Amino acid sequence: MSHAAVAGRHRAAGFTLLEILVALVVLGFLLVGLMQGVRFGVLAWDTQARIIARNGDIDAIDRTIRRLIAELDPGLTDDPPTVTGDAHVLQIRTVLPEGASNLVTRDADVSLRVDQAHRLVLRWSPSPHAERLTKAAAGGETVLMANVDHIDVAYWHTDPKASGWIGSWSDPGPPQLIRVHIAFPKGDPRRWPDIIAAPTRTRIDE
Repeated sequence: MSHAAVAGRHRAAGFTLLEILVALVVLGFLLVGLMQGVRFGVLAWDTQARIIARNGDIDAIDRTIRRLIAELDPGLTDDPPTVTGDAHVLQIRTVLPEGASNLVTRDADVSLRVDQAHRLVLRWSPSPHAERLTKAAAGGETVLMANVDHIDVAYWHTDPKASGWIGSWSDPGPPQLIRVHIAFPKGDPRRWPDIIAAPTRTRIDE
């Protein structure tokens, strides 16, 4: 048997070194691609979990602020205004959420503002106009969110000559709408749509 025939038989029986090296390189590329896919999946899952957790907090705060505005005390004609906020502080007389049912009264004067520590804070004290059967509870403060730059508050004014959003409110009756914009520090990735809510209670004397 010739030398060429023997060499051909050996090549047919196994892989050459070059073929093994090529197979190893291809396998390496496949493993790298697989690891990148797994890493991307883990990152996507982690990002989604953080977004869900963050949105859960945002949704709870959003519902709380909307509820307080909706339950805003419309007051009486001879009463002082129940809305006295400005462009960066919302001050209203309203009804606290049901979680405050252990209080003597849920009617309270509430303010929403950003304090010096850049926290979005909800402060409240029992309304002096609420009927008290026992000693009134002291006021309280709840931190809704940290690392907030400021809030912008606007009130919908229905002047027949020039209706629109204004930056302060002192009329006897409540505005038709209240808008709260929460601004975060520069570079903060959080974004929050404006909260726009309407007082739903009507005056008794109307």
